[in-house]
Amino acid sequence: MINRTGLNGLNRNLSNPKGSQDKFNNSLATLNGKVIAGRVNDIVLDENHPKFNDVGGLNGLGTIFYSILPGVESTKDDQIAKPLHPQNKTYPLINEIVLLFYLPDTLIGENLNSKSYYYINNINLWNHPHHNAYPNPVEDNQPQSQKKDYQQVEGGSVNKVPDEPPKINLNSPLNSSQNTFKERTNIHPLMPFMGDIIYEGRFGQSLRLGTTAKSKSNYKNLWSTVGTEGDPITILRNGQPKKSSDKGWVPITENINSDLSSIYLTSYQKLNNFNAASRELYDSYKIKPIAPSRYTDPQIVLNSDRIVINAKNDHVLLSSQKSIGMSTVGSVNIDAVSHCISSNDIKLGSIRAEQPVLLGDNTVEVLILLTEAVKNLASILEVQKDWPGGALKTSFNAIAGNVITQIDSDDGILSLLNNNSLKSKTTKVQ
Repeated sequence: MINRTGLNGLNRNLSNPKGSQDKFNNSLATLNGKVIAGRVNDIVLDENHPKFNDVGGLNGLGTIFYSILPGVESTKDDQIAKPLHPQNKTYPLINEIVLLFYLPDTLIGENLNSKSYYYINNINLWNHPHHNAYPNPVEDNQPQSQKKDYQQVEGGSVNKVPDEPPKINLNSPLNSSQNTFKERTNIHPLMPFMGDIIYEGRFGQSLRLGTTAKSKSNYKNLWSTVGTEGDPITILRNGQPKKSSDKGWVPITENINSDLSSIYLTSYQKLNNFNAASRELYDSYKIKPIAPSRYTDPQIVLNSDRIVINAKNDHVLLSSQKSIGMSTVGSVNIDAVSHCISSNDIKLGSIRAEQPVLLGDNTVEVLILLTEAVKNLASILEVQKDWPGGALKTSFNAIAGNVITQIDSDDGILSLLNNNSLKSKTTKVQ
């Protein structure tokens, strides 16, 4: 016979119509002490915490000190718990409530019954990503207006955040070096849509694994004007708009233009609110590409104040089936030791450019031949005689002499042609 205990046994008794009240009570008694809720009194996040060595040094980072609910005054006998998940850690703030599990610890090799408490995410009291702290009622001296939940506030009750912020301790009482959390009133939770999987940070970061959702809610999203419900979309966003309101309990949806940085991976959505910095200038194209704000096939859009792509050891390779377009209201600058362009048709200045450029070496060779021919002609004309009135007279042709000077001087035409000063030292054409 299988002995079902813990959550599995409780679930079995709840679903069994023949289960008696006694069995249900026994299941609750079995869970008692194994799954509990605790209020966080302190947490160790760096080596400056006075209890850093007590929790195992660097191996104890993330260890919390907690009190079992209902809350009691903090004592030196605070119980400790470590994060449950090794890869995914959500470190709680002081006065947040976490769920704790009593599970095997590192001493299991010496004692099979050796167990310790481990915690997972803080309990979602306020249904808000920024923080879910609730001070110990025994120690809490806050006015009742500061304890109202977000629904009460939105309904017209006194604002949750008064002119002077409530004195809820969210940072460590023993280690000021790790106390970097500052409560903000303009952090908004994301509005969910049916089927979404959403991960939210405390400061306006989020990852939405969503879909085209043509919601009739007042809180509509900005990517579902076209497409079919069920078309996937992934939105990675870092930072809400700078001008977010202080009504932090009001949910918002992502805005590709005003969010600080974001990446959109679409399927068949249209980002018709996207404003390209270059104002979608594509004058170098005979047939202009569809602008990102009107494109309805899969695309990836990265948007931020600056985007840097850096390959620290190898190449940055851009490949496209049609074209690679660069559009800017400023300049396109390329700094490189070597710059090579391989193409059968290169147009500079305009898509309508038709005049070919000259080949430097070949042009110089032709100009040298032409200049020497002119020099030879000028040499003959310089001493040429004429016979005015039938009398013999030797004439010095001043014009021819001046041409020879222009050709043969140190900075003359032949000198410029022969020393390559007319050729570009950086740009070559074929």
